[in-house]
Amino acid sequence: MAYPDKLWQETPLIRSIHISSLLGCDAYLKLENLQPSQSFKYRGVSHFAQNVLRIHGPDAHLVIASSGNAGIAAACAANILHLMCTVFLPYGVSQATIDFMRKEGAKIDIGGENYHHALQRAQAAVAAEAKAVMVPGYDHPLVWEGHASMVYEMRHQLPDGVKPDAIFCSVGGGGLAGGIIEGCKAVGWDDVPLVTAETHGSNCFYQSLALNEGPFSGSVSSRILPEGISAKYSEEHNVTLAHLSKLTSRATSLGAIYPSGAVVRKALDRSGDVRSFCVPDEMTMQTALSFAEDHKMLVELACAAALSPAYNPPLFRKLVPGTGKRTTVVFVVCGGSKISLADMEEYKGIIASEVAASKEWTVACTGQQKVDQSEIRTRGRVLMYPMLRTDRGSRASPPGRRLSKVKLEIHLFSKSDTAMWCGEFGEFTGSAVGTEVSISREVHKYTQESKLIHSGGSLKLKKFEGKRAQMGFAFG
Repeated sequence: MAYPDKLWQETPLIRSIHISSLLGCDAYLKLENLQPSQSFKYRGVSHFAQNVLRIHGPDAHLVIASSGNAGIAAACAANILHLMCTVFLPYGVSQATIDFMRKEGAKIDIGGENYHHALQRAQAAVAAEAKAVMVPGYDHPLVWEGHASMVYEMRHQLPDGVKPDAIFCSVGGGGLAGGIIEGCKAVGWDDVPLVTAETHGSNCFYQSLALNEGPFSGSVSSRILPEGISAKYSEEHNVTLAHLSKLTSRATSLGAIYPSGAVVRKALDRSGDVRSFCVPDEMTMQTALSFAEDHKMLVELACAAALSPAYNPPLFRKLVPGTGKRTTVVFVVCGGSKISLADMEEYKGIIASEVAASKEWTVACTGQQKVDQSEIRTRGRVLMYPMLRTDRGSRASPPGRRLSKVKLEIHLFSKSDTAMWCGEFGEFTGSAVGTEVSISREVHKYTQESKLIHSGGSLKLKKFEGKRAQMGFAFG
């Protein structure tokens, strides 16, 4: 699709030697942090704003609810188009973000605990003013159409004939994911896996995928929702959506309490894989620090969520299993203004405390992914603790590092669920090698842990299946 009067910039797609070397693949970074508004949001929001000008004329008043980045994008677009713009923000938005919007000429209205409270106030303002037009932050075809433009750029920026083996992006309400799905469909990449990232405490998209037939295998009726999450059916899109009672993550740009029903539908209907994973805030902090060290760029935590597999080879291999050929992946560096040097200093302190306390980080993954090149596939959700604590901090295990301890954690939600594992080259205590484990609902609230000690061998999963089974490894 052509965008003759676009406001956004074509952003660089660079090959990262740092990440490529760590992962053993060709890893490219789509630098959306270089947009005028400092995030990918400028594509879809400016595209929508241009349509408002064409339809409603120069007296139109753009109104948007935002926790930051979409509001900045609307303010930037309105400034260039000479349109009035009001941004409704919840409490807690940084003064730097507010100042950015005001420099672009936007009016600011602050109130409410979260994005959805700001949205309610914005909707009331639009209803009271004839010239006001609500600008959607993520849930509109024109927004997805604008975001899709980055996929067109990727296609001609990659080496000739190269199609990515996966595209990684962060997801909050789902606007970016919706745009990438639309863009991939348009350029013939519908078979390219899309890997979406969230943080624990903001993972409404992940939980919504789990509530519908699709990337999560097994019976949906057996799904047990975590505390604080409710399921609501969207008749319009024929999907069940997860609604979070509150947001507990510091990655506030992922601050939707429920995702776009249309985007969830797109993900479920897509012919290519949609793989979803969630990481703790602390892992995104470590990723932001590592990315800044390697690439001399600051990214906010919401952006760092999608980059976390880039600094965690075990997680990356779970999400993008090897095929025997050189792998090419694209990480969308979605950008965002919610980062500062002071934040980075704080993150250093938090990570140092985590390492000192020997804390484990939980990562949740969905989809059907090969564990190795055998015919075995994992099913259900996989929980991993793939970070290795060293004297230099929590980083991925370097090649050749021999593990001294493995913790296998199995979460089963049905009496019919089973798991079987075996070890190579090591002596195990706590469980017999190759045994089959069947855990009933009555045991430890569906959870059983076995600590397996060995002398430097490897642990290979041979069979893992069940309606809602989960597993995890801790390397230490």
